[in-house]
Amino acid sequence: MTQTPAGNRWRESLEAWAIPKEILDQAPENPWIHPPVMFQIPAHIEDSISHQRAREALPKGGSILDIGCGGGIAAFAVVPEAAHVIGVDHQSEMLEMFAENAIERGVTSEVFEGFWPMLAGEVPVADVAVAHHVLYNVARIEEFVLAMSSHARKRVVIEIPQRHPLTTATPLWKHFWNLDRPTQPTPEDLMAVLEELGITAHLEMWDGSMRTEADLESQAYFSRIRLCLPESRESEVCDFLLSQPKVAIRNLATIWWDVS
Repeated sequence: MTQTPAGNRWRESLEAWAIPKEILDQAPENPWIHPPVMFQIPAHIEDSISHQRAREALPKGGSILDIGCGGGIAAFAVVPEAAHVIGVDHQSEMLEMFAENAIERGVTSEVFEGFWPMLAGEVPVADVAVAHHVLYNVARIEEFVLAMSSHARKRVVIEIPQRHPLTTATPLWKHFWNLDRPTQPTPEDLMAVLEELGITAHLEMWDGSMRTEADLESQAYFSRIRLCLPESRESEVCDFLLSQPKVAIRNLATIWWDVS
């Protein structure tokens, strides 16, 4: 496995996000949840720098590989330029949504269930490979991005928040557990990994709309589970969320490079 000093720093930063054992041991439910309903795509996909960078590299009738696809927002944002979409996800429910969304939009699709890059050998090459809001879950970062490069004919496009997505829950962890959370890694840390791998990438910072659970009750429910709290504390979580300022903007980063 390829390892770099920057990659080792990335792994160490992610390890710092682990929930302390004394909290995790008493969790009534698995806190690392990814409910499929949160990943369904909207009827209208708002355009963004990430979508533009993917779209401009696609040939007419091209193909796009969406890694950690969920419902496929990164892929379907560039339809009809992309006529064929390939989805990779470790949850079958996500892939079912992806395939259904492809049918609704009149494009062909393939889906592959599993974790990238372990199943990369089964997945075909596409014109553009994308991964949106996935990389902060990836410790073996070098393997991941190198496999993306080897599966793209034209370009790789990655989208991540400018700060780890769990940063938004920092006030909750402090309030309910008096636990301070990390702040690393960042897009600049990922750029350092790519540089050490010999990849000449571009970094663009921008602001997008905040996507959250549809209603306060859903926010409280999922937040309570992520906080390792019992159901009896859900009303407390709801009250705390109500007391917090509403955030409508999220700071995002697009990292992309062309494949020669």
